[in-house]
Amino acid sequence: MTRAASVTARKWAVVSSLLAPVALIGGWTVAAAARPGFDQVRQTISALAAVGAPNRWIMTAGLAVVGVCHVVTAAGLTGARPAGRVLLAVGGVGSAAVAAVPEPLGGHAIAAAVAFGALSVWPAVAGAPGVRSSWVATVVLVGCLAGFWWSSQAGHLVGLTERVLAGAQVCWPAIAVLAGRPPSG
Repeated sequence: MTRAASVTARKWAVVSSLLAPVALIGGWTVAAAARPGFDQVRQTISALAAVGAPNRWIMTAGLAVVGVCHVVTAAGLTGARPAGRVLLAVGGVGSAAVAAVPEPLGGHAIAAAVAFGALSVWPAVAGAPGVRSSWVATVVLVGCLAGFWWSSQAGHLVGLTERVLAGAQVCWPAIAVLAGRPPSG
């Protein structure tokens, strides 16, 4: 039996892992559409939920849902290593904190750093759905994180690189959950 075949997840973890990308990507899409002139390539996701932003509740709700989903998925991904599950939950709490502490409030950047950091490394630590794929995922996610950091320092394509990073991070839990499920039938 391969490592991937031994990863198990509760049925509700499947639901939460699939809801997270819908909440995040749907949230930033709807929030940006509700804000004429918003540039998703240059402006961050956090700008959509910032203090004083029009319709900020849309992105705030999306981030909060993502945070809860990551915690629920971590609790239900029973076949993954416990330390990896803890990191996924920490990433979820960090995501919820990003929603609770919007820009420009103090602590926003710290919450975002915790979320992005934990969500970049949890796959390798969890070993789900398999050791090799988890390490590849972590290398890709850390590369995306480095790209986002670089773009934020350069002030160029910050929104785009953040969306690539956040999109990849929010999809991996679903991949880990679904790849480890036994075939039905």
